[in-house]
Amino acid sequence: MAITTRISFFFLSLLLFTLVRADRPILHRRSRARAFIELQCQTTLYPDLCVRCLSYYVNNFTTTLSHQQLAQFALKVSLVKAESTQTYVTEVAKELKRRKANDYQSVKECLDQINDGVEQLSNSIKETQKIKENGETIDFPWHASNVQTWMSTALTDASTCIDGFSGRAIGGKTKAMIKAKVLNLQQVTSNALALFNRLLQRLLQHRLLHGLLHVFFCLQIRQRD
Repeated sequence: MAITTRISFFFLSLLLFTLVRADRPILHRRSRARAFIELQCQTTLYPDLCVRCLSYYVNNFTTTLSHQQLAQFALKVSLVKAESTQTYVTEVAKELKRRKANDYQSVKECLDQINDGVEQLSNSIKETQKIKENGETIDFPWHASNVQTWMSTALTDASTCIDGFSGRAIGGKTKAMIKAKVLNLQQVTSNALALFNRLLQRLLQHRLLHGLLHVFFCLQIRQRD
């Protein structure tokens, strides 16, 4: 029984060491902040864009930087892009409506999608703030699922807006500008979702490790009894 206990403890210790060393969640030196961002951005579809956007937020970051903070920064980038796009398309829609242009309906439909995307991203930021760093809350899966659903919806909104312009005879410059802004929004939102999924993976690992430790100590107590 003692040998079994020592073997179990060895493998549990090995698992703990592997999880901690594999991807350390916090960096204590400001000089490593950019390297941390570059490493995490490699998990996204648009790594160069990811690094450019997030570097702006951490250039003056003097405290520790965690995966959760990085995911929150990425979400803020998406929301800022969404609100900027919303402002531009709103002005275009107002002008087209004033002129009673045929293009108005197409732009209005795109604006509806962007408005919904702004709401989805705003909700995602609020929900992410309810998730603890270690993921040890009863409703953690609920919050995580909400964020994934809302961010995926925001991505769909952007795609729907872009698809809505296909085959529409909207003015060249206006159409190109709207598509460029929405495409950029789609890309940064895709990156944010990837970083959030990365965070989620780490939190799930932590919960798994916590569960294994609980089982191990329960077995230890039972063996003593």
